[in-house]
Amino acid sequence: MIKIFFRRIHLYLSLAAGLVILICCLTGAILVFEKDLQMALNKGRYYVEPAAQTRSLSQLQDVVRTAYPKSKVNSIRVYEDPSRSAEFNITLPGKAEGQQAKGGPPARQPGATLFVNPYTGQILEQYSYRETVFFQVFALHRWLLGGEKSVGKYIVGISTIIFLFILITGIILWWPKNKAILLRRLKIKKDANWKRINHDFHLVFGFYSSIFLFIFAFTGLAWSFEWFNEGIYKVTNSPLKPPPPPVSAYTGAASTLSPDKSLALGRSTYANAVYYNISIPKDSAEAVTVSALSKDAPHESATDALYLDQYSGAVLGMLPFSERSLGARVRSSFKPIHTGSIGGTPTKILAFVVCLLGVTFPITGFIMWRNRVGKKKKVKAAGVKQTPVETVV
Repeated sequence: MIKIFFRRIHLYLSLAAGLVILICCLTGAILVFEKDLQMALNKGRYYVEPAAQTRSLSQLQDVVRTAYPKSKVNSIRVYEDPSRSAEFNITLPGKAEGQQAKGGPPARQPGATLFVNPYTGQILEQYSYRETVFFQVFALHRWLLGGEKSVGKYIVGISTIIFLFILITGIILWWPKNKAILLRRLKIKKDANWKRINHDFHLVFGFYSSIFLFIFAFTGLAWSFEWFNEGIYKVTNSPLKPPPPPVSAYTGAASTLSPDKSLALGRSTYANAVYYNISIPKDSAEAVTVSALSKDAPHESATDALYLDQYSGAVLGMLPFSERSLGARVRSSFKPIHTGSIGGTPTKILAFVVCLLGVTFPITGFIMWRNRVGKKKKVKAAGVKQTPVETVV
């Protein structure tokens, strides 16, 4: 009776959320290698021919301001790899800059990344992620092509919660009564008919991938529900908001700290980094923030921060990743875990394979259900009383 109850729960939840789960797993598989594909297919954007001397960041910034006179430079990213281009994140003026449509939301200015050759100053490409195919895949994965506050976001979130229950009930149904059944459920019977192979595929690969699918789904909740994020900080007994960054001592004059000086201080403070990201202050009080990703960092989100006075260049404070709150460190690990990048290429391959398997389970499960329904109809039509047998959805 217990297994019948869980079988029905497993079936009904799968029928309710199966299509959304299939879409999320398929798009997730594509996004696993998004960065790798972008860099492989657009080498002229990310890579340059190294030369003897790089131009200063101030010179590169002047090139950007000359080419885009109405733009605002938000940040500059410099890689320690000599073959990588520099990245300037800019805000472009919108059609209704500083204005608000009547009855509508405030106008938002479009942003872009300029890839610049650090040796010649040539602007290689103006890039906007929102204009790429990958963004459409991302939007389908996160919001079903809706938006950050759309109904699609909550449909994905609720379906993810349902998926967690499907995985749990699936393990309960899979759990064998004895060793003989265990051995059968750990491998596919290759010489059986297609219905049995479909059945075994669902059970066997469902078991092997269930723990990974559970982790991917669980971490995915962080982008769907604010209460889930708040729960991370409560469980870790950490403050929800990070400590406010220090501010610059306003002198009444224009900012004098150059990006080159900021980069030099970042390199002297955090050596052996993959890249340094220099933020440009938005107002007269904000400090310059230099973020550095160490080569020894546990994952791609584990950056260290250095705060500098935008007038004097004095070091106002530091926040290494290791000194962040436990909640902040745990939350920062969710993206690399969710995308499979936490362990580099091996975990990406694992995530890719598991996501592809996740695509098949709604299909194989549906086929199993249809086969069972068809069998019951045949038995009923023949007027034969069916002997109950143990089956697993």
